[in-house]
Amino acid sequence: MEIDAIIFDLGGVFIHIDYEATIAEFRRLGFRNPHELYSQKEQAFLFQHYETGKISTPHFINKLLEFVDSKPSPNQIVRGWNAMLGKIELTSIDVLKSLQGKKRLFMLSNTNEMHWEIVQRKWNLMDSNPIESYFEKIYVSHEFGMRKPHVSTFQAVCLNNQLDPSSTLFIDDSIQHIDGAKEAGLQTLHLTDILQLDVKINQFI
Repeated sequence: MEIDAIIFDLGGVFIHIDYEATIAEFRRLGFRNPHELYSQKEQAFLFQHYETGKISTPHFINKLLEFVDSKPSPNQIVRGWNAMLGKIELTSIDVLKSLQGKKRLFMLSNTNEMHWEIVQRKWNLMDSNPIESYFEKIYVSHEFGMRKPHVSTFQAVCLNNQLDPSSTLFIDDSIQHIDGAKEAGLQTLHLTDILQLDVKINQFI
């Protein structure tokens, strides 16, 4: 079926992400088992709440301090948390430019207040047009209050914008998010290499 709309992820699609950079920074700051931060139940619960806007940035930073044996400053925690954010990929912006006026474009990202501010800043350094100018609507989880890979999240985006899931393409670098989108009836593209967006998307459009 022909694609009428495209929903893009953010990390791994438009911005390079290196989770190991944050883990390394947290290890340097004295975090206990920083490589398990995303897998341990208590910490994962904390990240989910931050990503859905249920807790504030200061509260998130204070809670992270409970998992570190040393006494880093809040600013050091912020730098460590943001270390995973790499450069904006210009070839991906070029893809967006090529799609303007041809497809309905949306973004759906699991992200948080701190990271979203950094992304916007990095984007503005690389492109004269703000990120918001390229999309009909941007859904960031800390504002939207919903996260991937829940089927209800994809259903809400489609319902809010009168999108037919069967003619909507979802692009993400995480397989669990792809699985959620498939369950919601969307067409999907699992992007394993950010530099391949232009090539892979051409298979659908």
